[in-house]
Amino acid sequence: FQKQVCDDIGRRLTVLGDTWAQGKLSAPVRKRMSLLVQELQQQHWDAADEIHRSLMVDHVNEVSQWLVGVKRLIAEMRMLAAEPAAEPDGSTEARPGQEEP
Repeated sequence: FQKQVCDDIGRRLTVLGDTWAQGKLSAPVRKRMSLLVQELQQQHWDAADEIHRSLMVDHVNEVSQWLVGVKRLIAEMRMLAAEPAAEPDGSTEARPGQEEP
């Protein structure tokens, strides 16, 4: 992550958290966000992205201040999950079926 991207995501998620805590989110938005979190936890990036799109289409006025942060979070998590795991010495180890660099 670049610091600027992290800061932007953090600001937008803070708005989401505050809005949620103040009870300003409708039940359908809360339910879809709960489902989106479950999909992220299971690394189902496409499903999370689809929920994000449905929120933007169906509830744009309610979610516009913070949903961009959710979109960026999904994209960053997807990229991080796709990166090869780094070994403690900083090297990367090829997984079966991958060629060494």
